[in-house]
Amino acid sequence: MHIDSEKAEFLDEMIKYWEDEKLLAPDQSSQLKKSYTIKTFDWQKLAQYSIYIALACGVFALGSLLIDKEMLSLLENLYQTPNIIISIISFAAAFYFLYLGNKRRKTQAKQIFSNEALLLGGILLIANGLAYFGKSISKSSDHYSLIFLAAVPVYAFLGYYFRSRLIWAFALFSFGAWFGTETSYISKGNLYFLGMNYPLRFVCFGFVLMLISWLIRKNKKLEFLYQSTYFVAYFYTFTSLWLLSIFGNFASIDQWYGVNQIALLGWASLSIGICGLTFFLGFNLKDEMAREFGATFLILNLYSRFFEYFWDSWHKALFFMVLAISFWIIGRKAEKIWNLEFLKKE
Repeated sequence: MHIDSEKAEFLDEMIKYWEDEKLLAPDQSSQLKKSYTIKTFDWQKLAQYSIYIALACGVFALGSLLIDKEMLSLLENLYQTPNIIISIISFAAAFYFLYLGNKRRKTQAKQIFSNEALLLGGILLIANGLAYFGKSISKSSDHYSLIFLAAVPVYAFLGYYFRSRLIWAFALFSFGAWFGTETSYISKGNLYFLGMNYPLRFVCFGFVLMLISWLIRKNKKLEFLYQSTYFVAYFYTFTSLWLLSIFGNFASIDQWYGVNQIALLGWASLSIGICGLTFFLGFNLKDEMAREFGATFLILNLYSRFFEYFWDSWHKALFFMVLAISFWIIGRKAEKIWNLEFLKKE
């Protein structure tokens, strides 16, 4: 096996630990060490990041083109293409990209990131086709949430058919976009829906997705979609909890500016409590995703409170000194927990 230096170092330490504990004979240790070599350069990561950057740059390039008034004026003068034609072309191109990406997954399975990039291109073209289709059939309506809702079953079916977690994640994000825009439409532009602002709404939405992920886990045919659903559920829930701890249940910036940060202490405490409980349960139940989300957002919440309460009142030298010491303590504790030198038999 060709592995990177960090993994090789970890394996070397483990083999040495097992040898010291008399769990492995010296000849067995030598045989294990010969079974892997260190990569000189991680070309797989370079390929992954390069393709992701290429896709991001393509999206930015398209966005820059669409906001350039002179370019838009030029395109309008060159042709007046009906929305339905653009929609059909987008769907046809999406079908080709999805077909090609799926075919390459079978014939060129090792080119993982190139194949996923083709599928991602198909997903974005479907979104473009749905948007123009919506514009063509309803020119005066402002019920945009229906476009996001239409994308959900399309992406869900494609995610299941291609067994693609990426496409399934787009179905879930489209579901979230529909939920946000639909609640706004129902409340007729009111910033509250059933007394909840956007962060509080999406905390509830994240809990619903969490329940859906547990139901998926019990279905053997859908089990491969469990991790993606579980991740998106945590992402919605904990990002919204963090925003809720900062803005509370206030719907506008003017309202938020009018209150003292101490008034938001209840929401901050709720967010910190849920993060701490998730970390504790994840650690005890050996749920890696729950543990990581709980720990990450617990730290993020604590440092957010530190910035809120002490940025204006403390001298900046003292502020950053305390910040440096706290990160040093976290780093040292993490090092002690995960360092193999501290692993001892009970």
